Amino acid sequence: MSAARVVVGVTGASGAPIAVRILELLAHTRQVETHLVVSQAARRTLTHEAGDTAPERAARLADVNHAPDDIGAAIASGSLPTAGMIVAPCSMRTLGAIAHGIADNLIVRAADVHLKERRRLVLVTRETPLHLGHLRNMCAVTEMGAIVMPPVPAFYHRPQSVEELVDQIAARAIDQLGLPFGPLARAWQPQLTAQAAKPEEPQGAAGSA
Repeated sequence: MSAARVVVGVTGASGAPIAVRILELLAHTRQVETHLVVSQAARRTLTHEAGDTAPERAARLADVNHAPDDIGAAIASGSLPTAGMIVAPCSMRTLGAIAHGIADNLIVRAADVHLKERRRLVLVTRETPLHLGHLRNMCAVTEMGAIVMPPVPAFYHRPQSVEELVDQIAARAIDQLGLPFGPLARAWQPQLTAQAAKPEEPQGAAGSA
C-alpha cells in the first residue's frame, strides 16, 4: 500500500514548535509522505521559538520541500492526490487569504486546492484575542469545509511540561485528517478524572458518625 500524502504548511504565527512536532509524528509513522511549505516569516519564527537549526530540521523531516513562491509545484494542483493538509501554525493573514481565495503563495494555493477538491484541511489558527474579522474568516473557511483548530491546550491528561502540551496539540491536528494508522492523541479517560476529583476524607471523619 502506498503512503498517504499529507501537505504541511507553516506560517509565521507563534506556535512553531507545533509544526516541528507534527512533522516528527508524521515521519515516525513511516506511512505518510509529507510535502512541506514554510513561509519566509515562518523561518524566522521557527528560529526564534524552536532554535537556530529548526528550519533545517523541519526540512529534513519532510519527504518533499516546496518553496513558498512555487505556484507551479505539484501540490498546487488538484490532480495530485492527497490525504489532507495541515497549516500549523496558521496566521490570521493566511486565514484571511484562504477565506477569500487570495492564492498568492503556495500555502494558500494548496489550501484552496484542498477546499475545492473537498479534502481535509486543518487550520491551527493562532491569535488571541480575536476581533470580528478573525471570527468571520473562521466562519467562512468552516462553511467551505475547513477544520478550524486553535491550539488550545488540554489538561485532562495532566501534562507535566510544555512539550507534553505541544505533543497533544500536534497529535490532535493529525488525527483530524482521519489517517488509517489510527488516533495519536491521548484519549479522555473519565475514570482518572473521577479518582482525582474524589475529595479526601478528613482525618477522624470515619469515627465521628
